[in-house]
This record gives sequence, C-alpha cells and structure tokens, in this order.
Amino acid sequence: MRSLPYVTGLAAALVLAAAVPAGADEDGRFTIEDPRITESSGLAASRAHPGIYWTHNDQDEPRVFAVDSATGKTVATITLQGVGTPRDMEAVSVGADGNVYVGDIGDNLDGGWDHVWIYRFREPSRLHDQTVHATQFVVKYADGPRNAEALMVHPKTGRVYIASKNEEGGGLYEGPARLSASGTNTFRRIGEVPWVTDGAFSPDGEELVLRSYFSARGYAWENGRLGADHRVRAPIQGQAESVTYTLDGKALLFGTEGEQSTVERVELPREEEGSGGGSARPGGGEASGAGGGDEEADVTTYGLLVLGGGALLVFALRRRRRG
Repeated sequence: MRSLPYVTGLAAALVLAAAVPAGADEDGRFTIEDPRITESSGLAASRAHPGIYWTHNDQDEPRVFAVDSATGKTVATITLQGVGTPRDMEAVSVGADGNVYVGDIGDNLDGGWDHVWIYRFREPSRLHDQTVHATQFVVKYADGPRNAEALMVHPKTGRVYIASKNEEGGGLYEGPARLSASGTNTFRRIGEVPWVTDGAFSPDGEELVLRSYFSARGYAWENGRLGADHRVRAPIQGQAESVTYTLDGKALLFGTEGEQSTVERVELPREEEGSGGGSARPGGGEASGAGGGDEEADVTTYGLLVLGGGALLVFALRRRRRG
C-alpha cells in the first residue's frame, strides 16, 4: 500500500508531529499512545462505550484495540478466536446489531486474492483484555478480485458495503442483505466512487463519507444508493487511512498510520432550520485543515509538504516496507 502519496504523506506527518500533544487536546483530536498500534488502518466509534474507538493494524494477528479518545490509551485488546490468519485488515465498522465488523479486504497485489474476509464479533459489554469468538465470512466480488480499504455497515439496514481502490478507479460494492457464514458472500458493484482509503455512514444512515489521502467527499444516501455528492472538509495527514463519525454524529474523526498517530476531529456544520431538523451534515466546501483552519494555513502546509517530501524522498524509500 506504499506509493508516492506515502512519501509526501510522510513529510506531512513529520511536519505536524511536533505540534501534536499526547492524549486528547482542546480541539478534540488525540494521539494513539499504544506502541503496538503502528499501522492504524481503520477507525470506528463504539456504540456501547461512548468516547471509545476501535482500531487495528493492517498486518497483524487477529486483534483489535479499544482506544479512549480522552487519553489516547488502549483500554482493551480484543483477540479474535475462530478466524484464520489475517492478510491485510484495512477497515472496521460497528453495526446497529451490536457487532463489530473487521474488513480483511486489503490486496496489495491489486486483485491477487480470489476472496477476502470479514470478521464479526459482539461488542463487549465490559472493556478489558479478552478473547472473543468471531465469525468469519468469505467475500468475493461479482466482477472479479479487487483491492479495498473501506468497509461500511449501514446503521439502519445492517447491510455491509465495500469501496474498492484498484488502479483503474474505485467502485462501491453492496453485500447480501445478510452475510452467510456457510458460503460465499458475493458483493455487487452499485456505484462509482473515487480511489479511497476508508468510509463511514452517518449515525442516521443518511450520509456516506469516503476519504482518500488528500480529500474527502460526502454522498447523500437515498434508497440504498449514492445520491448527490459534495466536498467534505478534511485534514492534511501523512498516510491518511481512516474516518468515522462520532457517536452523536456531530463530527468526523480522521486517522492516519504510524507510531503515535494522531486522530483529527472535524466539526460538522449544522443544517439551517427547516431544512433537516438542525442535524449535523458533512460540508464546508474545499478541503482544509482539521478544526476549521484558514486557507493560508492550508497553503503553508502544502508548501511544507513539497519541501519536506523532496528532502525525505531517499529516507522514505529506504524505509518502505511491503508494496
């Protein structure tokens, strides 16, 4: 999953790192403190434990971490029993059914696996290190193998969706109404989307947000299909990997890979009275820094990206790991 965006993204990460304090700050962002979490590839708000976010490494043993956004510390490590050895876990989502869904859907061969997996386990009622039983689902795509990093569970219907990121572009895939543990679950393409690294439904199920390395877009969700889209304000991050709504739907959290990676909070604008009951919705025009930074700050950061990217090119290439 390392490419040119990784090089420039690394420069951004180093530029921003010095200004990021440990734990949560007054802007609502926080740093993931656990030294075991070096490749946070997915992020999902817990439904059972407000303020807790599930995350995981992409290539790891079958486990997920519950991170407290108030401190950035891991409060529980959940080991999944009953599943195989993960290949590339790229996404996590929490369904209204009380289950956590982990997408082992990455494919660095860009279509080399004829199937991928989804793991599902019940969200624990108490948070402590534990081993839980998980169900493993086999997934195939109707139009052939894909690489993907975004898995979203609709909060009302419980249906699972995957957004692919093959070289020719992205597609949105819809799973069966109910996943089956006894056979293959075929996901069918229902829409065209940009090349993305993660996605999330709003808590009311009326919006879908998809993010890439340098931007994010929101889509109205209408009768199980993509509606009108618009640009979503998103932070500039190194190796930008994840996005989730807060449990109350008032903000988006954007995550990135790396040791002690930072999760940025972006408040969502509220709709005008009479146009939707005043609930928060993605928006805000062109992408900008998290927390509503001004345009000059964005230009400065982009300039630092360019300068830092060139200076760190050799360093980044030497540190590159898998493709």
